[in-house]
Amino acid sequence: MLYTRTLQALISELQKLPGIGPKSAQRLAFHLLRQPDAEVRKLASALVEAKERIRTCSRCCNLSESDPCELCLSPRDDAVVCLVAEPRDLVALERTREFKGRYHVLGGLISPMDGVGPEQLKVAELLARLQATDRVAEIILALGSTVEGEATSLYLTRLLKPLGLKVTRLAFGLPMGSELEYADEVTLARALVARREV
Repeated sequence: MLYTRTLQALISELQKLPGIGPKSAQRLAFHLLRQPDAEVRKLASALVEAKERIRTCSRCCNLSESDPCELCLSPRDDAVVCLVAEPRDLVALERTREFKGRYHVLGGLISPMDGVGPEQLKVAELLARLQATDRVAEIILALGSTVEGEATSLYLTRLLKPLGLKVTRLAFGLPMGSELEYADEVTLARALVARREV
């Protein structure tokens, strides 16, 4: 079936989203075309506003509308920094209400197959942050149990241990191969409480 140039362009753009293949992109495009103009404009406006207003926090590298972000400005335990791959992992841990320390968002995981090495992550920002203070005593690696999470944890352990920091990982109460954002709050809370030194 041939689509108009405009419809094909919409499908192509939707297909660029993670987890959206050709069939899903077509379904989304047709769904959007069936919606009232006002609804489509609200979606477009929300996308543009999010892109314009959301930035990266200069301290923890989380996404925020302010810099520093609300979490960095709140009173928390400065002695413990929890490293997460993505902002969604930070949100998952915050939902547990167990962690009272600081965060650092790496912006991904080491994945040579995808061309992502340590230099593409926010490791330099982490090291600069650690050098700027002597308050940090423990680093928690909350990076999931995927191959990429394991590789990143190993790299960071080798990098951070010589600095005299206690390096811990979340307990292995999380299913192997899972992502933090999909774990329930109870599992994440238990994994956080039962973390161990690497």
